[in-house]
Formats: sequence, C-alpha cells, structure tokens
Amino acid sequence: MPPSSPSSPSSPGSSTPPTPSPGPAAPDPDRLDPGVRPFADSLSAAFPDVGGRVADAASARRILAAVPVSPVPPPAVGPVEDRLIPGPAGAPSLPVRVYRPDPERWPGPRPTVVYCHGGGWVLCDLDTHDATVRELCRASGAVVVSVDYRLAPEAPFPAAVHDAHAALCWAGARLSGLGGDPGALVIAGDSAGGNLAAAALLLARARGGPAVALQVLVYPALDAAQDSASVRRNAEGYFLTAVHLRWFWEQYLGPGGDGADPLASPLRADLSGMPPAHVVTAGCDPLCDEGAAYVRALREAGTSAHEDHHPGMFHGFLGLVDFLPAARRAMDGVGEAIARTGSSRKNCGDDGGGAG
Repeated sequence: MPPSSPSSPSSPGSSTPPTPSPGPAAPDPDRLDPGVRPFADSLSAAFPDVGGRVADAASARRILAAVPVSPVPPPAVGPVEDRLIPGPAGAPSLPVRVYRPDPERWPGPRPTVVYCHGGGWVLCDLDTHDATVRELCRASGAVVVSVDYRLAPEAPFPAAVHDAHAALCWAGARLSGLGGDPGALVIAGDSAGGNLAAAALLLARARGGPAVALQVLVYPALDAAQDSASVRRNAEGYFLTAVHLRWFWEQYLGPGGDGADPLASPLRADLSGMPPAHVVTAGCDPLCDEGAAYVRALREAGTSAHEDHHPGMFHGFLGLVDFLPAARRAMDGVGEAIARTGSSRKNCGDDGGGAG
C-alpha cells in the first residue's frame, strides 16, 4: 500500500476529469540563507539517491557508511555508556547510548532526554547522530538516552514506535539514577525520530505513562500523506526531496501498513493531553508545514507549543552547528527549552563539557 494519499481519479463513467496535482516547484537558491547552499549541495551529493538510482535499504546503508568521517572532533561531554535495555514484549533487547553532562558545569538534578535519531526509519544509528546528541547534552545539561530502534524495511511500522516507547518507559522508571530530576523527562527526535517521539507519546498517553514534561521535535515527519504545500515547494534542490520522502514512507509502512494510523501519522491524532512542545522547522524543508501544523494542532488542543522557525535553512541543518550560526541558535534554543523543564527552571550551566 503506498503511504501517500494522492487525489483519487474520477470513478468509471464520471464526466469530470481528475484534477492534476501541482508539480514540484523549481528550487530557488536565493531562499537559502547566504552561504548555506554549499552545505546543502554537499550533503545531497553524499546522500544515497533513494527512490532513484538506489532502490533497496542495504545499498543505501552501504553508501552512507562509505561517507568519510568528519574531521571535527566530537563534542566533549561527561561519561558516555552503551547499554542494552529491555525492548517491547516479544522483541529483542534495545541498544541505547547514555550521555551524561559534565557534573562540574551542570550540578544538581538534571532533565533526562530520550532521543530518537532521524534517517527515514531506514538509515542511521547511534554513531551517525553521536555528534548531534553530544551537542544536545552540552546545550541542555541533560542526560540523553539515544535509542537504536529497529529499522525498516526489516522491522516495519510500528516496531520502531514500540521501541521508542520502551526506551521512554525504561528511562522514566530510572530518573533518579539518570538525570535525577523526577519531573523532567523529555522525549526528542529529528526527522523520522521526531515522528517516533510524537508517536511514543501517543502510546504513553494510552498506556498510562510515563509522564513527560516536554517533547522536542526537530523538522519532524508527521503525516504519511506527504501532501503539504512545503512538500511541493521544496520537492527538490534542498537535500531532502519529495522522492526521498516517498521512498522512506514506503519502506517504513511496508505493503500492509496504514499511513492513516495516528501512530504512523501523529498529525492526524487527537492531541489532547500531550505535553508541551518545542518544534524546530526549516523554511526550505519539505517537512516544514507538518511541523508548523503540529504546533497549531497542539495549541488548539490546549497544549503550549513553540515553533522555532528558520526560514533560510534546510532539512538536516541542526547537524551543522560548527558551521551554520542558525544551527547553533536552534541547538541553543532546544537546550534552553529542555533545561527549563528542570526543577530549578533555569539553565544554570554554560556550553562546555568535560572529557568524554
């Protein structure tokens, strides 16, 4: 079953021809902030052409694994530990990586963040997002539990959602031994990971917990329909393309997955009772409108939600904090939002970290 929901053609015998869908808008380089175009183009050149020349997940992963490692040293934090935690019932154990902030710079009880990486539910892992999670740990002073959830198509929807919820439950039961602040459990994720974070919250609401103080979604994918204006406006030319999106959703949902299921498309869910949100969006991202719509829907449901919008940025820009001032501002904003969930309700550290 295709994940998208295109306009249906006219039924047999109808005298009204189908209305053609508007084609993708041509990319306008001037919409990107000055100096950003080389970064978007460089990422596009290195990224596997999924949905085009690259048709299967294994090939896409090999191409991504062959990309040279960044020469920039990983951001320093406190102790970092790889662990195996219980997965969902009947599923394998779940690898996580726990990042702790420098206790000298971030004393006292701190928030705990469960983080779901991006990659279209198909690509990436703990290592690909290590630098981003370290930056998040430094910016927030939080303990961050990065989740190595099962990937599609081998483990299609809803496996990754249940993994994210299992990690959330594990962290929620151990707050005193992780961040130490019992009222500051946060779930976060970028792109497909933002989808999983929102979906895990729906499971938490349905299953009675754990209680979450904040959700942080960074350019999240929230609707399998892929029919927003930003998908058309930013269909190509800004790293993530509409073709990529369609392929990722196909891999994730599989032949029998229901894209209308709220756990697949949280934007379609009843969002009453959800925790406050901090949502980062980028103006040159196909997913921009989904993040903005999620913020509006949360507000309509009575939940506080903030959109940190960066009109001249593209999907994936948060991973470039060493190069793009907007990425640093966005990361600092995420860190401040997380720090405010703590009992002290203020960010009492600075940007540094110790060895790790």
